[in-house]
Amino acid sequence: MSDLKMPELNSVLVAGNLTKDPIFRQTSNSTPVVNFSIAANRKYKDSTNQWQEDVCYVGVVAWNKLAESCKDRLKKGSAVLVDGELQSRSWKTEDGHNRSIVEIKAKRIQFLNKLSKNVTNGENGGESVVDDLDYEDNSFDKFLSDEESELLNNSHN
Repeated sequence: MSDLKMPELNSVLVAGNLTKDPIFRQTSNSTPVVNFSIAANRKYKDSTNQWQEDVCYVGVVAWNKLAESCKDRLKKGSAVLVDGELQSRSWKTEDGHNRSIVEIKAKRIQFLNKLSKNVTNGENGGESVVDDLDYEDNSFDKFLSDEESELLNNSHN
């Protein structure tokens, strides 16, 4: 069994609605970051054949241009599809307690709510048009090997 190598895979895809407005800030070196949590629902039939609903609350962090896009597009209740990887982090609170969290580090976020904007050039008789935005953050790609990059690109096709 010493020749057996576990695959290195850390990928998550989850859809849900924001539970609060996102929190946007910048690090000390001016890197944009946004944090928000989503509620992802799961429906199932229980032992009495009745429909039940289970809610899973998931924290999400996004960086750089993806964070800026979230700041401008998301609010409490917004529906999103998040593609990313799980990460854990730990810290010590002001009162000395150790805390840790597992969250999704977003690589791609699909904004599922339609945003409308007015057409300014008079086309469509001044009606609003739908603007659907999907943004992918590739800033971490520089840390991937060629093989990892190819695997990641193939997983999205």
